[in-house]
Amino acid sequence: MRERPDGKRSANGKTYDPERLFLPPDDDLAPNRPGETLRARLDGCGAAGASGRARLVLARLLGRRPVEDAWRRALAAEQCVGAALEGLAGGGGWDVVHSIVLPGDAIIAHLLIGPGGVFGIASKPGRRARVRVGESQVRTDRERQSCPYVRETRHDAARASLVLSRGCGFLVQVQPVLVFVGARSVEVAPELDDVRVLGEGEVPGLGALGGVLHPDRSRRIHTVARNRRVWLWA
Repeated sequence: MRERPDGKRSANGKTYDPERLFLPPDDDLAPNRPGETLRARLDGCGAAGASGRARLVLARLLGRRPVEDAWRRALAAEQCVGAALEGLAGGGGWDVVHSIVLPGDAIIAHLLIGPGGVFGIASKPGRRARVRVGESQVRTDRERQSCPYVRETRHDAARASLVLSRGCGFLVQVQPVLVFVGARSVEVAPELDDVRVLGEGEVPGLGALGGVLHPDRSRRIHTVARNRRVWLWA
């Protein structure tokens, strides 16, 4: 069912959200690039200079996995998915906010808002692996241990729903989406029905969804979502 409209109307009859006009630049997440937080982490490592680079080389020679390598793979995945979402945000009533940091260092990589609803999207590197997605865990043929990607994505979407509902003054349902970039194949358990699982090539298809949010409500949600301060109590 389509939501009822919200917002104020100007003299020309167009709706607008007054809060959007007074959001301080330092608190506005709208300019965030895909992977903004990961970029900052990697830049911080680069600032360590020669000692930091030597530590990375030594770790690789010893067969260890520096966390910076995982960050670079994650950044590439977020950039890939983010580029597809930016294409949707160019028209059709869609907006996207990237790299929303939640308390406890959790990150919502992308929040897509538009006619089809609100989607909390996690981007994960597939690394040319065969990926099997269960009800709460993800296993690949490249890793011995499973990863809690499904549970984390579901949990972050629930947190986002609470934050946005509180900030907007009406119920905002955030649908969890898990995207694997560069996977050889993705197999999804049939019992998983609350998390949408996609390959990177399927991301533009989200733009075809509609009939859920009225444009006024979509704009209101975007105004709240782009405010850094509302996420401090997620």
